[in-house]
Parts: sequence; C-alpha cells; structure tokens
Amino acid sequence: MLGFLKKALPWISAAATCNVPALTQLDANAVSNAVGKNVDASEEAIAAAVAGAKPEEVAALKQQEADFALKMQHLGFQHQEELEAIAAGDRSNARAREIALRDRIPAILAIAVTAGFFGLLFFLLRWAPPKQNEALLDITLGSLGTAWVAIISYYFGSSAGSERKNEIIAKMTGNP
Repeated sequence: MLGFLKKALPWISAAATCNVPALTQLDANAVSNAVGKNVDASEEAIAAAVAGAKPEEVAALKQQEADFALKMQHLGFQHQEELEAIAAGDRSNARAREIALRDRIPAILAIAVTAGFFGLLFFLLRWAPPKQNEALLDITLGSLGTAWVAIISYYFGSSAGSERKNEIIAKMTGNP
C-alpha cells in the first residue's frame, strides 16, 4: 500500500503490510471501528475497507490513525518506517534463504498453487459443482486465490497493484 494510503494513513498502511499477525489484527480492529463493520486482518481486506469508506468514515479513519499511532509508539515503534522495515526484512530474508540454499520448494509450491487455483477456476467455469460441495469449493478457491496473490507478490513485487489501488482510493476520496 503505497501512495495515497501511505500518506493519508501511514501507521495503518505500515501495519497492514508488516507481516506481523498481531499488529495486522490491531490494524484491522482500528479500521473496523472506523468503518463500522468487521475487517479481516489482511492487507487486501484493510485496503478494501479503506477504499470503500464513506465520507463520514474517513474522519473516523483519521482518528483511528492517530489512536493507532499512539498504540504503536507505546509498543516501542517510534516511526511507521520501523513497521515497513519488518516487512522488507521478512521478504529479503525469505528470498536470501531461497538463493543461499538453492531451495526449489518455494518454486514447486508456487507452481502447485497456481495450477490448483487456475485448475479449480476452470473446473468451476466448466461444470456446476454439487450443491453439498459449494461452500467447500468457495473456501478452497478463496484460500488458493489468497495464496496465489502472495506468490505473485513474492516473485514479482506488489508495487504495480498497490499503485493502482492507491489511484482508486484517491479517486474515491476526491484526492487526485
């Protein structure tokens, strides 16, 4: 989450991307309080909730940002850049490990998840699933889709998607 979201809500943006589940959950709770609905503790869900915020919720988001900044400072994070460094370090360590060990497992898993995701999509588009299995297939498709997004972000980065998301948020809030 770069650009507009990072400028408007820097602490919320940083916590959503830091890959520390407890901090991401605190972040999701703050956004949930502002928008008045439950928000999952994921970067995508938090960004979607912020993007879909009504004008009156934007003010609540700004207040939650200020409160969240105080909580993070109380936890020992003086600047949101410290949270961003956690996420960058996590990605860097994972990639360095893969290179150092010549580990092919991440690539094999990436191929398997990609094949599973698009295979299931093909199946669902081609044939109607049995009614008793629809919920299970929905959960499986959602899980594979989330894993596939993480894989694409790992191998190719997420800047292009984040920049597009920020453009949409900026247009929705009237800040071009």
